[in-house]
Amino acid sequence: MDEDEALARLIALAGTSAAGASGAPDAAALRALVEEASELGARRALARLGLADAAARDDVSDLRQLLGAWRDAKTSAWKAAVDWAVRGMLALLVVGLAMKMGLPGLLK
Repeated sequence: MDEDEALARLIALAGTSAAGASGAPDAAALRALVEEASELGARRALARLGLADAAARDDVSDLRQLLGAWRDAKTSAWKAAVDWAVRGMLALLVVGLAMKMGLPGLLK
Protein backbone atom coordinates (compact mmCIF):
# COMPACT_ATOMS: atom_id res chain seq x y z
CA MET A 1 0.00 0.00 0.00
CA ASP A 2 1.49 3.34 -1.01
CA GLU A 3 1.28 6.54 1.01
CA ASP A 4 -1.59 8.06 -0.96
CA GLU A 5 -3.68 4.93 -0.52
CA ALA A 6 -2.92 4.78 3.22
CA LEU A 7 -3.95 8.42 3.57
CA ALA A 8 -7.18 7.80 1.65
CA ARG A 9 -8.03 4.85 3.91
CA LEU A 10 -7.37 6.92 7.03
CA ILE A 11 -9.62 9.69 5.72
CA ALA A 12 -12.36 7.15 5.05
CA LEU A 13 -11.87 5.63 8.50
CA ALA A 14 -12.00 9.04 10.17
CA GLY A 15 -15.17 9.88 8.29
CA THR A 16 -16.96 6.67 9.23
CA SER A 17 -15.73 6.04 12.78
CA ALA A 18 -18.41 6.45 15.40
CA ALA A 19 -17.31 8.42 18.42
CA GLY A 20 -20.44 9.13 20.29
CA ALA A 21 -23.43 11.41 20.14
CA SER A 22 -21.70 14.09 18.13
CA GLY A 23 -20.81 11.73 15.29
CA ALA A 24 -17.26 13.13 15.13
CA PRO A 25 -14.33 10.79 14.48
CA ASP A 26 -12.41 9.57 17.50
CA ALA A 27 -9.10 11.11 18.60
CA ALA A 28 -6.99 8.09 17.61
CA ALA A 29 -8.29 8.16 14.03
CA LEU A 30 -7.70 11.90 13.77
CA ARG A 31 -4.20 11.55 15.20
CA ALA A 32 -3.34 8.79 12.72
CA LEU A 33 -4.76 10.90 9.90
CA VAL A 34 -2.72 13.96 10.88
CA GLU A 35 0.48 11.95 11.33
CA GLU A 36 0.12 10.22 7.98
CA ALA A 37 -0.74 13.46 6.18
CA SER A 38 2.20 15.31 7.72
CA GLU A 39 4.59 12.47 6.88
CA LEU A 40 3.36 12.44 3.29
CA GLY A 41 3.66 16.22 3.06
CA ALA A 42 7.21 16.18 4.44
CA ARG A 43 8.27 13.50 1.94
CA ARG A 44 6.76 15.46 -0.94
CA ALA A 45 8.50 18.66 0.17
CA LEU A 46 11.85 16.88 0.41
CA ALA A 47 11.31 15.32 -3.01
CA ARG A 48 10.58 18.74 -4.52
CA LEU A 49 13.80 20.07 -3.02
CA GLY A 50 15.75 17.12 -4.40
CA LEU A 51 16.51 15.76 -0.93
CA ALA A 52 14.60 12.50 -1.09
CA ASP A 53 17.49 10.24 -2.11
CA ALA A 54 20.05 8.41 0.02
CA ALA A 55 22.78 11.00 -0.62
CA ALA A 56 20.66 13.84 0.76
CA ARG A 57 22.02 13.49 4.29
CA ASP A 58 25.59 13.84 3.01
CA ASP A 59 24.59 16.78 0.80
CA VAL A 60 23.01 18.64 3.70
CA SER A 61 26.02 17.87 5.90
CA ASP A 62 28.36 19.24 3.21
CA LEU A 63 26.24 22.37 2.87
CA ARG A 64 26.31 22.92 6.64
CA GLN A 65 30.09 22.57 6.68
CA LEU A 66 30.41 24.97 3.75
CA LEU A 67 28.15 27.50 5.47
CA GLY A 68 30.14 27.17 8.69
CA ALA A 69 33.39 27.73 6.80
CA TRP A 70 31.89 30.79 5.09
CA ARG A 71 30.83 32.24 8.45
CA ASP A 72 34.29 31.61 9.92
CA ALA A 73 35.98 33.25 6.92
CA LYS A 74 33.67 36.25 7.11
CA THR A 75 34.36 36.67 10.83
CA SER A 76 38.11 36.39 10.26
CA ALA A 77 38.00 38.95 7.46
CA TRP A 78 36.17 41.46 9.64
CA LYS A 79 38.60 40.91 12.51
CA ALA A 80 41.56 41.41 10.17
CA ALA A 81 40.05 44.58 8.70
CA VAL A 82 39.43 46.04 12.17
CA ASP A 83 42.93 45.03 13.26
CA TRP A 84 44.51 46.78 10.26
CA ALA A 85 42.37 49.87 10.79
CA VAL A 86 43.43 50.11 14.45
CA ARG A 87 47.09 49.66 13.52
CA GLY A 88 46.80 52.36 10.86
CA MET A 89 45.24 54.79 13.31
CA LEU A 90 47.91 54.08 15.89
CA ALA A 91 50.64 54.63 13.26
CA LEU A 92 49.05 57.96 12.30
CA LEU A 93 48.89 58.90 15.97
CA VAL A 94 52.58 58.13 16.45
CA VAL A 95 53.49 60.13 13.32
CA GLY A 96 51.35 63.04 14.50
CA LEU A 97 52.93 62.99 17.94
CA ALA A 98 56.41 62.92 16.40
CA MET A 99 55.58 65.90 14.19
CA LYS A 100 54.00 67.75 17.11
CA MET A 101 57.05 67.16 19.30
CA GLY A 102 59.40 68.30 16.55
CA LEU A 103 61.15 65.01 16.11
CA PRO A 104 61.32 64.61 12.31
CA GLY A 105 64.42 62.46 12.76
CA LEU A 106 62.20 59.64 14.05
CA LEU A 107 60.33 59.54 10.75
CA LYS A 108 63.47 58.82 8.70
